[in-house]
Amino acid sequence: MEIGVKIRELRLKNQLTQEELADRCDLTKGYISQLENDGNSPSIATLKDILDCLGCSLTDFFADEQESVVFTEEDTFVKESDGCLIRWLVPSSLKNAMEPILMTLSPRASSGMDLPHEGEEFGFVLDGEVRLKLGKNEHTVRAGDSFYFRSGKSHRIENVGKGDAKILWVSCPPNF
Repeated sequence: MEIGVKIRELRLKNQLTQEELADRCDLTKGYISQLENDGNSPSIATLKDILDCLGCSLTDFFADEQESVVFTEEDTFVKESDGCLIRWLVPSSLKNAMEPILMTLSPRASSGMDLPHEGEEFGFVLDGEVRLKLGKNEHTVRAGDSFYFRSGKSHRIENVGKGDAKILWVSCPPNF
């Protein structure tokens, strides 16, 4: 682990110069410079003082920062009910700002009515033809078309075609 690089990143994120950080920690600018260039290693007490000044805990500093970016089919979760198959494309998306799903509807099947809630929703019809019911309005959405709406009205999707309909649907915040 490159402690110096991480300290430099935190210092810059906090918009501090080496001298400002050194003053706050009762250290010298030269010491901070050497530390950031991995020219020395701090004691645990000194590292804790530096991190306190930078608003970071020891636990967070040493936590594995590898955040998943790519997800495979094995990562997805699938639920099927009454001709509606939902595949959650990003695991644990409830902790994220958006929740993308792939919905497959059998002919005449629907997503079920979703009650009004905070947020926004986007969908792109990959295959088939669906009817979007949004409050008292209905919209026909075909393959290649998309929809976008604020979620403040009751809404649902139903397949009005003869084959399966596939929709890439993104809810913000997560709602599925």
